[in-house]
Amino acid sequence: MWEKELEVAKKAAVEAGKEIRRIYDEHGDMQVEYKEGNSPLTIADKASNAIIVDMLRKSFPDYAILSEEEKDNRERLNNELCFVVDPLDGTKEFLKRNGQFTVNIALAYRHETVMGVIYVPVTGDLYYASQNDGAYLEDSTQKVTKLHVSDCTVISDLRVVMSSSHGCKEMDDLIQKYQFKNLVKIGSSLKGCLVARGDAEIYYRHNPTMEWDTAAMQCIVEEAGGIFRQMDNTPMLYNREDSLNAKGFYILNRIENLL
Repeated sequence: MWEKELEVAKKAAVEAGKEIRRIYDEHGDMQVEYKEGNSPLTIADKASNAIIVDMLRKSFPDYAILSEEEKDNRERLNNELCFVVDPLDGTKEFLKRNGQFTVNIALAYRHETVMGVIYVPVTGDLYYASQNDGAYLEDSTQKVTKLHVSDCTVISDLRVVMSSSHGCKEMDDLIQKYQFKNLVKIGSSLKGCLVARGDAEIYYRHNPTMEWDTAAMQCIVEEAGGIFRQMDNTPMLYNREDSLNAKGFYILNRIENLL
């Protein structure tokens, strides 16, 4: 149902990702601005945003766009269709030069995420999904693999994904309570991608995030057979008046692993 939107989003993410990679490779010393909340903004964020928004607007002029780097136009609330964009997810990882950053593009329809694309500029990996059509990974050689979460439900074997830059006491307490040993620290929406591809089972995020941090990741996880819920077990909705994901969220491979 969302074939055209998916194809345009994939192209936009790759084009933006190539520009991010060019900047990443050529600018060892990155000039950084700081937005409200002390979050960093680089020329790569701006360049990526310009490419994505231009491509989406040309192809879908009637759709709304909610992007981290665009002034929010509240008229989007009257539109059933809204692209949700993070032009550079993991700016802190970009500045650390660890390669753990992504381009995220999602489509929300009637507040549900129905399409998601995540591109990894450093590796060339492209994750994508659309509602009822499954989730896939296209690697840098154009090999396409269908994604599915793992079946592991043995507590001692569970692999737990954690943020590289946003630790919290609640997560530390869970690790201590369940004596988790298999911990993976990684930045950006790559955490959700690891669960979707079966390389991890649990990701709990207690800290607040924004719609553009989770929309693409949620679609990919769910289409890979995973579970994505807010911490109070309610669905995460999109194109909301308040874009803050204030309740936190969790991603699981199986409901049996709900902590």
